[in-house]
Amino acid sequence: MTVKATQLRPGMVIRHEGELYTVFSVDHRTPGNKRGSMQTRMRSLRTGSIVDYRFRAEEFVERAILDEVEFEYLYNDGDGYHFMNTETYDQVCLTHGILGEAVDYLIPNIHLNVEFYDGKPIGVVLPDTVDMKVVETEPGIKSATASSVTKPAKLETGLTIQVPPFINNGDKVKVDTTEGRYIQRAQ
Repeated sequence: MTVKATQLRPGMVIRHEGELYTVFSVDHRTPGNKRGSMQTRMRSLRTGSIVDYRFRAEEFVERAILDEVEFEYLYNDGDGYHFMNTETYDQVCLTHGILGEAVDYLIPNIHLNVEFYDGKPIGVVLPDTVDMKVVETEPGIKSATASSVTKPAKLETGLTIQVPPFINNGDKVKVDTTEGRYIQRAQ
């Protein structure tokens, strides 16, 4: 199965140059009047080494054929991230090394798919957006309306994103898991 490079997401497993890689991070770059590209950081599943690679935006990438099983994220105990199969209630523990930047979007009770290759868990597929609570940001401005002005906000997982000035501590925001950016205030 092939996907366009612009559809790469953290946690995806792809086949690149004959090897399996887990995508750690993706940055869509469009420099000036040049063609866009997807700057990726990937980890080899065979060697564990980290590789930086730039895909052209129009390039197609082979996604590894994996078994996807729905799991629910339970908790993090420092050493690993624990997930429970929603049908069989079996539990699996994945390390930060396997999950990469996907850990920034793991909030308790979130449902996502865990990918298995040859019966071994090798990554997760995040939903497109996640609703997260703001735990630390500068005080909001009462009369502020959405504009190009933003301020940093630390979310419940430790991820810091830029938000509009009207967002306050305790607000829930919808975050794009592809680019790690604010979309809107969550309901």
